[in-house]
Amino acid sequence: MLDFGADIPFVRELGITLHHMQAGASELRHQVLAQHTNSHGMAHGGVIMTLLDVAMAVAARSDTPEHAVVTIEMKTSFVQPARGALVAKGRLLHRTRSIAFAEASVCDAQGRLCSHATGTFKYLPKAPIRSTET
Repeated sequence: MLDFGADIPFVRELGITLHHMQAGASELRHQVLAQHTNSHGMAHGGVIMTLLDVAMAVAARSDTPEHAVVTIEMKTSFVQPARGALVAKGRLLHRTRSIAFAEASVCDAQGRLCSHATGTFKYLPKAPIRSTET
């Protein structure tokens, strides 16, 4: 498991882990627990969109870790219900000095595509890491 290089409290709370961040690609993993589900017992769309968003952002940052990125827009397609162990893979499609275009997908443990997204991100100077201590 790798370090995101930034303190992201919401991602930490969800239990999302980083397993790859290199050369315009990323891989994140998440185990869907009861508190992450909707009323149908499948992963809540907000959890899936977070996985996709972070996978794209990490892919965009992978070649410039000294920068942060913020999401400008993203489009998400939900292909089928997601449950259990999930893998999100992100890929940087194109970048300029200040903008990145990326895509990501989430698959279940059997490798079935559950969702796909494209997004646009803005590069920013990296903010100092916040302390979680009070």
